[in-house]
Amino acid sequence: MMELRYSSGNVISPEVHEIGVLAVGSHLENHGAALPIDTDSKIAAYLALQASLISGAKFLGILHAATEYDYVKHGIHMDAQKLAKDQLFPTLENAKKCLNIKKVVLVNGHGGNIPLLDYIKEIENELELEIIFNNKIVEIEGPHAGTGELSMGSILKITDESKLQEHCDFKKYPEVGMVGLKEARIVNEGINECASTVEKEGVCIDIELGQRLIETAVEDIIGDIKRLVND
Repeated sequence: MMELRYSSGNVISPEVHEIGVLAVGSHLENHGAALPIDTDSKIAAYLALQASLISGAKFLGILHAATEYDYVKHGIHMDAQKLAKDQLFPTLENAKKCLNIKKVVLVNGHGGNIPLLDYIKEIENELELEIIFNNKIVEIEGPHAGTGELSMGSILKITDESKLQEHCDFKKYPEVGMVGLKEARIVNEGINECASTVEKEGVCIDIELGQRLIETAVEDIIGDIKRLVND
């Protein structure tokens, strides 16, 4: 049988090869005029890949679907239970069988995926995997399609800066800051607060902020990987 060199290359520990990093985003979701509909997926994939490159953990790619709260209507998503059963479970099952993955960090880039947490424990038990749901970038990036995402998008070359002024036309692009998503603002106080801020202050591109957000999120993911190595 072939003996694999688990200590070779840039790895924090040979045990890191038992850890997979899977990005979880959203591919079909409006992000105004300046950002693409798969912004969350591209940001999540970038963060997951960077953490994988630095730590040596296995990059598992990205989940090809997302879920969302019923009251947030700005894209095409699927039921959380169906996402967990039909998408996340088989993806992790395959990673375990083919790559000998025993532990996983899910790098979430889409706030609507939080309901997946209700199904993580069940997946852990069925697959005998340890799973960490890293939600750092969602926690720190600010309003939807706002300054945080625009700034990270500029660094990743996915922001069309020529459309920044059009981006703030909230009647045409109600999803920016969720300013025009009336139901979401009524139901969720946090969304309403962010929307009010965007209404008053608008959005901009801040490269220093974008870089800081990316670095903070990658460091947090690497921290989760290290914790799994030491478990």
